[in-house]
Amino acid sequence: MTMYRMIAIDMDDTLLTDDLTITPGTSDAIKQAIEAGVVVTLATGRMFPSALPFASQLELNVPLVTYQGAIVKDTKGETVMYERLVTPDISRRVIDIARTKNIHLQVYQDDILYSPEDNDKIRQYVKIAGVPYTVESDLHRLAERDCIKLLYFDEPKVLDELAEELRAEFGETAHITKSKPYFLEVMHPEANKGSAVLHFAKTLGIDRSEIIGIGDSYNDLDLIETAGLGVAMGNAPEAIKQIADYITFSNNEEGVRHVIEKFVLQKESNIKC
Repeated sequence: MTMYRMIAIDMDDTLLTDDLTITPGTSDAIKQAIEAGVVVTLATGRMFPSALPFASQLELNVPLVTYQGAIVKDTKGETVMYERLVTPDISRRVIDIARTKNIHLQVYQDDILYSPEDNDKIRQYVKIAGVPYTVESDLHRLAERDCIKLLYFDEPKVLDELAEELRAEFGETAHITKSKPYFLEVMHPEANKGSAVLHFAKTLGIDRSEIIGIGDSYNDLDLIETAGLGVAMGNAPEAIKQIADYITFSNNEEGVRHVIEKFVLQKESNIKC
């Protein structure tokens, strides 16, 4: 069996259960993997401040892959090892489209979440993310500098159509992905979990074949494809499962724990579905 030296784990609907917690069994498996010398990190679309409390809970002391891979930063927030930001011209266009189509858009810059107004959508989002937000009525002011990412929040059908329009307009100048059915994110073309994790691994002399990447959604495609062992959660869409090397249990059935016990700790899983 391949000796895996790194595990990169998505958070929402992967590491976290539906009530946004990490089960004790999953936490124990992760800590055992770390004790065995495996590098365990989070690879999430969440902001760095949103991911940090969970990293602390797991006692992770390695850089975290955040903002869909736009920023890889150490847990003290002092050293950025990878950064891919959205340029002002792309940001301005994304903002204009949101205004024209009357779609809620939020902007991320300097680890701050900005919303053009205080509405139900931003309040719903921060309830999940557990971070504060700042109201900035003039998003164009933020676009005078590079942004980390921009996120549209609307009905899935609306965002599916918008995604096609954005890909046609931006081509290879932006990375467009959905982290949830109602979240459409716009980032730098090299801001994806796969590229960021691979960059991190190379700094440690870890080959892609020695990486396990675990995720559940379309923003995890690059991670699953890049990793030596790409794992899809049992609750993942069929399209994600089809590109995975292995399909584990769901996020509510300790799917992450199962993968670690099977492929890293190499013991029979005690999980019952």
